[in-house]
Amino acid sequence: MKIYTKTGDKGSTALFGGTRVPKHHIRINSYGTIDELNSWLGLIRDQQIDTHSQKILTNIQDKLFTVGAILATEPQKAVLKNGKERLNIPKISDADILFLETEMDQMEENLPPMTHFILPGGHTTVSYCHLARTVCRRAERMATLLYENEPFEDSVLVYLNRLSDYLFVLARKLSKDLLATEIKWIPQKNG
Repeated sequence: MKIYTKTGDKGSTALFGGTRVPKHHIRINSYGTIDELNSWLGLIRDQQIDTHSQKILTNIQDKLFTVGAILATEPQKAVLKNGKERLNIPKISDADILFLETEMDQMEENLPPMTHFILPGGHTTVSYCHLARTVCRRAERMATLLYENEPFEDSVLVYLNRLSDYLFVLARKLSKDLLATEIKWIPQKNG
């Protein structure tokens, strides 16, 4: 497989299924942001963190490739006229969403209750988690815009929503593991 094809030199790219669109198309922005998120998760996984979190992040990275493939495919190109799937794209399942929820619940069992918003930071690895969380939120916003115009499986939206929550809880867990101080946001009074 050759890396450079020269087919995108004039500002267009092909979707999964063959349709060409401008590189600034919302579908491209949607799955491009998923790719960016996946790269941030790789950076977090490469830090000095526990093996369990590394394995979970690898699982999530795999699911993000699925999300990217779904977003890169026009719905009408994914199904043949007889209703059979044309492209062999995996799905995001309820079990994938439950997996994130279960992981969050397990991490929260060992964390102090949250009483305030928390300022991002405290340790480089924790900051990477917060950056990934905000990229995930951007991906979710882009995906919802795409969904309004060209609907796809709504499990993708639920997964992205849960994933940003997971990344927040992971940041808190890593703060605890790395002995980083969580700074609570306490609004200052004027005057």
